[in-house]
Amino acid sequence: MARLRAVLAARSPGSAPVALHYALAKELEDLGQYAESFVALARGASARRKVLSYRVESDEKAMDSIIRSFNRAWYESPAAGHDIRGPIFIVGLPRSGITIIERTLIQHEDVATVGEVNDFALAVARAAGPAGEREELIRAAARADPAALGASYWNAIQGYGHTRRYVVDRTPLNYLNLGLIAKALPQARIVHVRRHPMASCYAMYKTLFHAGYPFSYDLEDLGRYYVAYARLMQHWRTLLPGRFLDLDYEALVADQEGATRRLIAHCGLEWQSACLRFHENPAPTAVASAAQVRRPIYRESVDLWRNYRQELAPLAPLARLLAHNGVAVE
Repeated sequence: MARLRAVLAARSPGSAPVALHYALAKELEDLGQYAESFVALARGASARRKVLSYRVESDEKAMDSIIRSFNRAWYESPAAGHDIRGPIFIVGLPRSGITIIERTLIQHEDVATVGEVNDFALAVARAAGPAGEREELIRAAARADPAALGASYWNAIQGYGHTRRYVVDRTPLNYLNLGLIAKALPQARIVHVRRHPMASCYAMYKTLFHAGYPFSYDLEDLGRYYVAYARLMQHWRTLLPGRFLDLDYEALVADQEGATRRLIAHCGLEWQSACLRFHENPAPTAVASAAQVRRPIYRESVDLWRNYRQELAPLAPLARLLAHNGVAVE
């Protein structure tokens, strides 16, 4: 840590590599020096945000457009999807526990994974045809043939060469596509992984992602994005009752076997106790939670955000929304 401080001190303000700020924040957090940790984290996040061309309003508008386009009339139209049992989608915000759920499932002898891929989004783009603005693409996607979309996606997945009966697609942002997934692949199993909203936001904010998730480097952006995401997920629950499982990370930590049995049953699999030993899976992973999935379930991260109540004050709009919906933030 002394070397990190020395390197940062030797740099002029704003010139240090962003990763150094994140590394210092992690070291300080591990030592329980939370106020100093957040200062370093905020400097790193601010530096990262400055180089990104991003407006949260664009994502808010897109999610509103999804809600309007994929409505009850659309879902109840008679067009049939592609009738295949194989796909299992794991969706949710990054750092919500998706990797643990993926690892849990692929411990089962009938389940393989293709990891985090863009194949469904690419299939949607192909089905929608040429489109200009993002909202135009969303409207065009709602007019796509569900069976052709499902077949296009499944054919792409076959190219990964898996040999097991079920295949996990763990692309987090597929929660944007849940309506299309449910319509195009009516037998697909869908798992939505979530955690306490404040814990989720802090976990994203403290992560320097290799790519994507530009909303995560500013607390106001993050709060607004989360509110839009929560509204979209509630829309899917109303439109698609029973089609996906909401699996809470905290429930998994509190009762791993109970939560895992619900997961396995939802996916239509026979119970295998190996699924409780996800940390023994030797397969490599390149995601931000790579170190955590090598350990058994632990609860240290569940309440870590509570050490930063004051620093997370810019998430106040999110906190108010949660309080209105009866979710405790203290």
